Amino acid sequence: MKKLFYIILFFIGLTFTSFAQTKTVFPDDPAAKLIKFYPNPATTSINFEFQRSFDKSISFEIYSFIGKRIYEIKAPALRITIDLNDFFRGIYYYKVVDKSGRIMDSGKFLVIK
Repeated sequence: MKKLFYIILFFIGLTFTSFAQTKTVFPDDPAAKLIKFYPNPATTSINFEFQRSFDKSISFEIYSFIGKRIYEIKAPALRITIDLNDFFRGIYYYKVVDKSGRIMDSGKFLVIK
């Protein structure tokens, strides 16, 4: 009887765990990532590519780990390549902000030299 209880408990756990990890991303889903970036970690340059269309009134910003704005571009192109010669080794954060100040996408990347 105890074995049956543990087997049923095991299958229930598998069912709920796989259900919780399944996520379907719809094209209009605001949680879907707007930007794909590579390579991560980066050494000499990093590329950012927008995955879907966007309003041209947005701005793309990069911040250091302590919160200092390092880079900003308004109305970016669909692909941005940033030279990392002036960046120090560490963690940096990017964010895409619309004209009202709402963060549309954000993330972090690592610079190693």
